[in-house]
Amino acid sequence: MDKILAEACLKLGVAINGGQISQFLKYMELLISWNEKINLTAITEPEEILLKHFADSVSLIPFTDVKNKNIIDVGTGAGFPGIPVKIAEPSAKVTLIDSLNKRVNFLREVVSEISLTDVECIHSRAEEGGKNPKLRERFDVCVSRAVANLSVLSEYCLPFIKVGGVFVSLKGPDAQSEINEAEKVIDILGGEISFVEKVEIPFTDIVHSLVMIKKVRQTPGIYPRKPGKISKNPIK
Repeated sequence: MDKILAEACLKLGVAINGGQISQFLKYMELLISWNEKINLTAITEPEEILLKHFADSVSLIPFTDVKNKNIIDVGTGAGFPGIPVKIAEPSAKVTLIDSLNKRVNFLREVVSEISLTDVECIHSRAEEGGKNPKLRERFDVCVSRAVANLSVLSEYCLPFIKVGGVFVSLKGPDAQSEINEAEKVIDILGGEISFVEKVEIPFTDIVHSLVMIKKVRQTPGIYPRKPGKISKNPIK
């Protein structure tokens, strides 16, 4: 198992050592154990967790400067991609935000059990977090994986990022139509699309798109809107 993960990460351009592999394996054990009590993932086979969750998550590192950066993972769920990014790049400071308290309790146990430092786990909706002065426009990097379509997701995420920072959205292989629909929204929210990178996850048939969005202006104060408004009435 450890060799598969190490080799997959190396193929993606991310080198991890024995200590980091041990952290990933403990994380996997906790994920499988907690998944019997609360719904965290539909992927439960160890090898698939290592590749489809962990390797998939760290694939953004070669394209994103995360070293010593302040990162927020919005709608983190079971900790993806935030915790794998933190394990692979220990210098990063990571905030994990999720709307379900049970998941946040799981994240706190993971952080404790695998001895991660500079990780904060916050129970909050993204819409409320984006209005919080302690979180709004405080982050160098925002990451999000499999949360919502890009128009909706941009309103959740861009308010957290300081001007000059980046939003990295992990999307499926055919993200172009989503990107086209979201371009105007992203501009309204103070962002612009920098580039889109297709990434193949080793030893799987998964290809995903990393959509890289740069924050070029402050987000107007009316965004994000109240819970429920964003998904029901996306910005047009």
